[in-house]
Amino acid sequence: MKWFSLSGITKEIKKIRWPKGDDLLTNSVQVVIFTACFAVFFLLCQLVISMILRMVGAIA
Repeated sequence: MKWFSLSGITKEIKKIRWPKGDDLLTNSVQVVIFTACFAVFFLLCQLVISMILRMVGAIA
């Protein structure tokens, strides 16, 4: 368990490829856009289901 020592952990941390500022901004924007699209999708699903239930008479 050599990697469990302080020097092993330090060596493993140096191998990590940390994202640059541009990559971080791009990924953050993608996550926000995807989340917004997901929210709109579920809102539309809720509206369609509500309209169907109103037509059937299940909701007053």
